[in-house]
Amino acid sequence: MSDEHQTWAPRDPSAASASPGDDEGAQGAQGKAPGKKGRTKRPKRTGWRRLFPTWRMVLGSVLVAGLLLVGGFFAGYQLVDIPAANAGADAQSNVYFYKDGTVLARDGEVNREKVKLSQVPSNVQRAVLAAEDRDFYNQPAVDVRAMFRAGWNTVTGKGKQGGSTITQQYVKNYYLGQERTVVRKAKEFFIAIKLNREQSKDQIFEGYLNTSYFGRNAYGIQAAAQAYYGKNVEDLTTAEAAYLASLLNAPSAYDVVAHPDSKPAALSRWKYVLDGMVKEGWLDSGERSTTEFPVPGEAKPSTGLSGQRGYLVQAVEQYLTGNGIIDEKTLATGGHRITTTLDKKKQDAFVAAVRNNVMKKRSADREPDKNVRVGGASIVPETGEVVAMYGGIDYTQQYVNNATRRDYQVGSTFKPFVFTAAIAGGSTTQDGRRITPETYYDGTNKRTVQGPQGSTGYDPANEDDVDYGQITVRTATDKSVNAVYAQMAQDVGPEKVRDTAVALGIPKNTPDLTASPSIALGPATASVLDLTEAYATLANHGRHGPYTLVDKVTKDGTEIELPDRKTEQAVTREAADTTTALLRSVVEGGTGSAAQAAGRPAVGKTGTAEEDKAAWFAGYTPDLATVVAVMGQDPDSGTQTPLYGALGLDRVNGGGAPAETWAAYTEAALRSSPAQEFDLRTAPGSDEPQEPGEDGTDTIDGPDTPDDTGSSSTSPSAPADTTTPSAPTTPAPPGNGDGGTGTTGDATGGTDGGGATGETGDGGTGTGTEGGTDGDNGDSDGDTGALGGGLIEGVRGAREQGE
Repeated sequence: MSDEHQTWAPRDPSAASASPGDDEGAQGAQGKAPGKKGRTKRPKRTGWRRLFPTWRMVLGSVLVAGLLLVGGFFAGYQLVDIPAANAGADAQSNVYFYKDGTVLARDGEVNREKVKLSQVPSNVQRAVLAAEDRDFYNQPAVDVRAMFRAGWNTVTGKGKQGGSTITQQYVKNYYLGQERTVVRKAKEFFIAIKLNREQSKDQIFEGYLNTSYFGRNAYGIQAAAQAYYGKNVEDLTTAEAAYLASLLNAPSAYDVVAHPDSKPAALSRWKYVLDGMVKEGWLDSGERSTTEFPVPGEAKPSTGLSGQRGYLVQAVEQYLTGNGIIDEKTLATGGHRITTTLDKKKQDAFVAAVRNNVMKKRSADREPDKNVRVGGASIVPETGEVVAMYGGIDYTQQYVNNATRRDYQVGSTFKPFVFTAAIAGGSTTQDGRRITPETYYDGTNKRTVQGPQGSTGYDPANEDDVDYGQITVRTATDKSVNAVYAQMAQDVGPEKVRDTAVALGIPKNTPDLTASPSIALGPATASVLDLTEAYATLANHGRHGPYTLVDKVTKDGTEIELPDRKTEQAVTREAADTTTALLRSVVEGGTGSAAQAAGRPAVGKTGTAEEDKAAWFAGYTPDLATVVAVMGQDPDSGTQTPLYGALGLDRVNGGGAPAETWAAYTEAALRSSPAQEFDLRTAPGSDEPQEPGEDGTDTIDGPDTPDDTGSSSTSPSAPADTTTPSAPTTPAPPGNGDGGTGTTGDATGGTDGGGATGETGDGGTGTGTEGGTDGDNGDSDGDTGALGGGLIEGVRGAREQGE
């Protein structure tokens, strides 16, 4: 058979006879022309599948993104070159001015001394690596995963976190700047990669060690070793190296000498560094377990910051960095012109007042006089401007600023906040009488504070264990009667008292600002500046605005924006003005009568810290609020000490040197201004006389209330599992003046209040878990306990003063 006559049957017989109009789904053919190969159409996506891209779309998107990234990387790599060192690599001085334009200080030349990597011991190098970049020698110049992790943590609200390698940090320090921008970060990325190709790891690490900022104006590891430990880097111990490495994370904040309250955070970071060294095999675990924290020495600032200048510059820097105006490291690069709110004449007046009323009264023959320290601050109530500050005898001799430190109890200067809270909230006594200056309270010594459910078990002692019986709030304020104010705090509500103090200006994170009746006696450790801000709010009729130390900041001719200063009505005007009216009699005939020497209308309150370690006077005129504190601190050990015997007195009290200094300063500061009268709008009925409580001798019916003879109630016994309190502290010698405050009243009742026979100190308050309170300060017992029934958590006792 020939080929031309051969006929081939179709593979699918049905296809030969299918017509073009037949159903394509049934036959599988599309009516294609004879001789042409058919192509089956893909079924259309239906239902939920239409919501998702196909694998072709995903693949295409990934390829496009990859090409863009690769292209962007090569473009960036080609366009970004390694620049010359930035100006910050050789930081300038900042210049500080008084408000009138007079130069206050220059922060000195940059403290920098470069060293070779070979001069840095291996333990020091490893401490830095453990703190900042443990894989530095084994990883690329840029850790992309860490950068994304840091970015994600920042976006998700876990705080700003660093994702930079040591190479990137060195690039930022030496070639770029500290600003947080996308452009700077991108440049840092490419420069780090190029630098890693041109320099060895050792060269980069050496540069990093010499350019990093460690605080105390110290740039580089060698300068830091000298600034903190007075030794060369070669002589640093592992413990010291770990502390310096910790500073890289927060240079000034972790300076435990300048900021004693930051020690827990610094200690945690120090442990993190040492544990990292153990984990990497750089430190033996046995050596780690015996390593003790190496407390750095006192700072030795430039003599250009001697006297008060250093304290003022330090406070201004803290204000700038603390309010996010300038980053700490950016500020350290210098070149800023900073005009403060400080008034030179008032500043000089403050220094003179302290010199004449405190420093000249010291004697080299009296041991306690070497421990005397003074802190002070002055604020214009209407503007919130800090116009004067006294930080200590000399910044080059004593580094810690006594005006800003937060480690001394404020004592009875806190009591006005209790009364303000009572007026603002319309509070009443336990038997329903409205609290005013004329409200009667039971001032019986060691009278147990009564709560809604009866006795709280807390019975603070009065000054010299005096029983006052029924007295008005005004008299109780003049005499600083603890029994009255502890009960008032309970009547108002400890939480409301705390909230009122915070609203007036006391920081909410102030240590020992605990919501319990003992809050009234001032165990909280607010700074002099904090307390001044709160009193300025009272002087400003209850309107509060955060204090300010800075009027203007410029750099390279460009003004840096300062935050808006908004004021708000913290408490009602009636509450603030009624408190002012109440405090008048403290100056006119009470414990603060020495303040009358200011020669103008003034109000105020005295106070004494725990064991007489500080004496306070806080007061104001209509146009100036000022606080002065005399503190006791051993210059060698740095521990707080009682002021017994200082200045030739049995005991320093708030109505003595602090009030006298306050008066001398206020008179000089306002000498050129006419005296102003207080314009008060007191609460209605605040001056109306009231009658004592129902029975004429006691204001409260309830269990465990003292009887009519004035004897103290019996404190409830402590639980069996509580801890025995520590032994009593050294009592004060006999004398007159403010009482002290007791120390830790942990579980069963605390420790001595530190009083002695013949003292005029108030009794003790305390906190603990269910312990009773003794508070005797007249016979040196002063045992401070806690509110029974667990109303107070035990932290600190407070045998407050009665000025």
